[in-house]
Amino acid sequence: MLEATFDLLVPLVVADIINVGITSDDTSYILIRFGILIAMAVLGLACSFTAQFFSANAATGTSAGLRKKLLAKIQSLSFSDLDRVGTSTLITRMTSDVNQVQNGINMFLRLFLRSPFIVFGAMIMAFSIDTQVASVFAIVIPVLFVIVFGIMRLTNPLYKRLQKQVDKTTVTTRENLSGVRVVRAFGKEREETERFAAESQTLTNTQVKVGNISALTNPLTYVVINLGIVGILWLGAKRVDGGILLSGDVIALVNYLSQVLIELVKLANLIVLLGKSVVSMNRIGQVLDVAPSMSYGEQTTLSDTDEAVAFNNVCLRYTKNADNALENISFTIKRGQTVGVIGGTGSGKSSLVGLISRFYDATEGQVRVLGNPVQAWSKEFLTKHVAVVLQRAQLFSGTIRSNLAIANPTATDEEMWNALRLAQAEEFVKALPNGLDAPVEQGGRNLSGGQKQRLTIARSLLVNPEILILDDSASALDYATDAALRKALRELPKEKTVIIVSQRTSTIRHADLILTLEDGNLVGAGTHESLLETCETYREIHESMTAKEDK
Repeated sequence: MLEATFDLLVPLVVADIINVGITSDDTSYILIRFGILIAMAVLGLACSFTAQFFSANAATGTSAGLRKKLLAKIQSLSFSDLDRVGTSTLITRMTSDVNQVQNGINMFLRLFLRSPFIVFGAMIMAFSIDTQVASVFAIVIPVLFVIVFGIMRLTNPLYKRLQKQVDKTTVTTRENLSGVRVVRAFGKEREETERFAAESQTLTNTQVKVGNISALTNPLTYVVINLGIVGILWLGAKRVDGGILLSGDVIALVNYLSQVLIELVKLANLIVLLGKSVVSMNRIGQVLDVAPSMSYGEQTTLSDTDEAVAFNNVCLRYTKNADNALENISFTIKRGQTVGVIGGTGSGKSSLVGLISRFYDATEGQVRVLGNPVQAWSKEFLTKHVAVVLQRAQLFSGTIRSNLAIANPTATDEEMWNALRLAQAEEFVKALPNGLDAPVEQGGRNLSGGQKQRLTIARSLLVNPEILILDDSASALDYATDAALRKALRELPKEKTVIIVSQRTSTIRHADLILTLEDGNLVGAGTHESLLETCETYREIHESMTAKEDK
């Protein structure tokens, strides 16, 4: 406000220089007033720096807080919620949308008070000089506001469409980057390039359309302002000829109208930016307003039960209109048992173990874990007592130590080496130059598939869980390493329950219980020998694997 006040005083000082200093040819008077102008410029600059510092601080602080809240919200969502919202949409809202909000807040704090203050302040100052000439301001300023806010109203819906198209383009980009090997394997580079070009062109067309409308702001405002200047000069000349006004007063009035032009152009650009920011803020708000579909209980005490997992007529459907991924599944797993889960691709193996760790909730029926409904346990209890090694081995950039510490930050080196030994990863980690402190690149791309899988198994073992689930997490291991891993898992304490999802019957043949799935149905449950006699699906899988191994 101080900076704006100094700007409003400048035309008065200039008018004084013309009316008094130049008219009377008083050099000292002119120099004194010139010194006042320099002093106001320095003070205004200091105010500007101060305002910009706090505006930037507030804007960046807000964006940091938004990202923190967004990430916390995303971490609180279930897998179903994340599937519904979409990864690419979340990435866009945490990056592009938050940046738009940051820019909008920064410019809002800098200009939203300053620009209207100068616009109306200039009009008031103009009326203090001459009421008749200042009537031009009363006509020009409302017309400018109609232009600015009319264009804003036209562009706001287009900005919403623009951000949706950004989402689509992000999805296409993400698919091409993550699936580049598949694209090249099938020679689809040209088709994917054309698809991406089409998405980009749609985005470009939308941006050009909204840009063309926004671009009308400057020429329309300049036309109105210049017509206003013509009106001031015409009326002012008459008043000067009549001896009512001095020439310096006319120059001051023109300067005030020029200030109105500059500030309204800034305000117009600010409104365009705020339009984008409001759209982005609404999109961020949509994520923050998502109510997690899961709520956790408060049970934290492990009861004395021999039941590890029990399914009672469980059905699972991922979306409302989709078919059931699991259909009327019922079985019981005792504590200390080793259980195998097998079936063809898409039979529901990962869906089944996902219910145990509560990545998803059953649509119908009940899932019991360690003697209680899975919904009764607290989130902390489940993550501590049920450990899952997912199909896709996920490592983070850092070191082997930092990746293992995700599971147990207080783990000692001895505990880490013991987990690595059980996971059959000790040998290759010791061979690395820095051992536990060996670097891991993003996604573990400097490690082989088998090495990544063994590290993720070691990470889950560090939790020391009651139930360990290996969701086809040994698929990249050779048969010898796979056998050594199974032997090591049998060394776990007797009360530990191990659930192994596998495509190989050789991996689970010694399990206490084998669950065989087909098209979401449990078609067999028993030991290896009993299933060979009673379950055709299991027998077919075993025979195909045996034939493959013989070759």
